[in-house]
Amino acid sequence: MKLPVYLYGHPVLRAVSEPLTPEYPDLRKLIEDMYACMYESEGVGLAAPQIGRNIRLVVIDASPVADAFPECAGRKLTLINPEIEILDGKPEVRAEGCLSLPGLSENVPRVEHIRLSWLDENFQPQSEEISGFLARIVQHECDHLEGKLYIDHISPIRKQLIRSKLNSIISGKTRVDYPVKYAPKKRK
Repeated sequence: MKLPVYLYGHPVLRAVSEPLTPEYPDLRKLIEDMYACMYESEGVGLAAPQIGRNIRLVVIDASPVADAFPECAGRKLTLINPEIEILDGKPEVRAEGCLSLPGLSENVPRVEHIRLSWLDENFQPQSEEISGFLARIVQHECDHLEGKLYIDHISPIRKQLIRSKLNSIISGKTRVDYPVKYAPKKRK
């Protein structure tokens, strides 16, 4: 099943997601479909709100960026109910993009050393210290579960400078090569 990526302006992206339980219907199929959507969209991560589900589920395959960031080699993670603890370090500023904000990239400050705790696809508890760009990917995707987008981490001036691009996404004028769902039109 081809899942559409919900784009900026859709309210599902701003809602806080609910914890996931083993009783969630067709969870394995959903995870499989999320990976397929992420690969088709050429992303390295996808959170459930980006496909219209406010549940605490993230899929990541950081392998495509391993040439530039070796810590990402072979890193494929399914995160259920993830929790992040910031361990240390001064925030590093790097460019980020998002499937829900096509055509945009902004410099975002994030720490690059975290402890990640989550349940795997079998609901088994996992915990790991993660550093570098992989930590950035995890934080970006987990932000989605809190109703946050990477543009929430940029300055108000910078946000104002990209306002027309954001409005283009909201109004459905942005085109991409993967299935998408635009924000609902406001009634007059």
